[in-house]
Amino acid sequence: MTVSYCIVGGGISGLAAAHRLRATLGDGVDITVFDPADRLGGILRTETLGGLNVDVGAEAFVARRPEVPALLSELGLAARQRGTTGVRPLLYSRRLLHRLPADTLNGIPSSPESMAGLVDAETLARIHGEPGRRLDFEPGSDPALGELVADRFGEQVVSCSVDPLIGGVYAGSAATVGLRSAVPGLATALDDGAPSLTEAVRRALPPNTGTPVFGAIAGGYRVLVDALVRSARPRWVQSAVTQIDPVDDGWLLRDAGGGHHRADRVIVAVPAPVLARLATGFAPRAAAAASRIGNASSVVVAMAVPAGAPFPDNSGVLVATGERLHSKAITLTSRKWGDRGHGGSVEVLRMSFGRFGDSRTGVSDAELVAWSVQDLAAVFGVSVDPIEVRVQRWPAAMPQYRSGHAALVTGLRAALPPTVAVAGNYLDGIGVPACIAAADRAVAAVISATPAP
Repeated sequence: MTVSYCIVGGGISGLAAAHRLRATLGDGVDITVFDPADRLGGILRTETLGGLNVDVGAEAFVARRPEVPALLSELGLAARQRGTTGVRPLLYSRRLLHRLPADTLNGIPSSPESMAGLVDAETLARIHGEPGRRLDFEPGSDPALGELVADRFGEQVVSCSVDPLIGGVYAGSAATVGLRSAVPGLATALDDGAPSLTEAVRRALPPNTGTPVFGAIAGGYRVLVDALVRSARPRWVQSAVTQIDPVDDGWLLRDAGGGHHRADRVIVAVPAPVLARLATGFAPRAAAAASRIGNASSVVVAMAVPAGAPFPDNSGVLVATGERLHSKAITLTSRKWGDRGHGGSVEVLRMSFGRFGDSRTGVSDAELVAWSVQDLAAVFGVSVDPIEVRVQRWPAAMPQYRSGHAALVTGLRAALPPTVAVAGNYLDGIGVPACIAAADRAVAAVISATPAP
């Protein structure tokens, strides 16, 4: 008998799950993917701008994690993996550009020298004296990252160094993200008895291999999305799922167009608020857990501009808390990856907007573009006249990893019926590698599941 699998959500998590199902089970299963968007891929979205393929959602992946390189190799795309040009990002703090501090872990210093020129003398003295102060850390605890760093090193380290990196990854702040989600290696060092935060950072710092930290895909993430679809060969129902009900020893899914679909196994790969609505009837405890995960909205303004503008030879700029800018980050895309369009006459950059609780992402496209031009002038002293612009909105797309997040997710998964599993960027990490890992875990769970009696 053919087993039917329904995957709710056609982003990277859902497509990775569909691929893994097909690769594991072959042609003897039916795979249906539900997604109402105009194309599959979710926040992996590649557009053509200035003659270049530009990712306007997720842009890069952490190269030291194995999931993306392994998947590219599996799909015959290993040669498409690329690294950065090696140029470094900058920090914008107190209306000045600074080099990104060396020997830091998510912006947390390993020495006073790491923060020299970025924070005041009082804060440098506090960092210097931190190893001599008693550290009361309860192993297994999960304090807010900002609370821990501010207590040990001072508020300036949080606002000038930690917040810019956290805002770039989570669209939140160090005040709300939990230690274990943001910097798991640091949490492990503290659990293992590091006598100070300084020493814990030093233990958790990854070795400097000289290789790029981030990778990307030549041609953009569209290349990966298309390859996953070809591999999985799913039936795509271009509609949202509105209800999931148990029926016999399987499931009945209702879509927004009035269709009904029978499934033996279900993988729900949608944002946490959508899971909370869908699971209320069949897994109320899982729904309650999902409803506790907050989300931030973000916007990417991608611009093609004439090459030759006097931007610095850096990959971009991360913005400290409290600055008079509208954007939270600027990516000098062409300088980061080495791409130029139209015979080298065009380069591309991206402006990122949106942190948790920030309502400015709701303004018009025209205002966002105007803010982008203003911020470029404020940061670089450069006046740009964009050749082409793309405004891409990602509403409620950035889950917030608050303190206790891992325990919340463990409870969520445990509350699901055995033939239903979840995947998504709100579970084990917000990046593409973590989404792929969660998808593989979901597939393993539903394949091995025995239907509930």
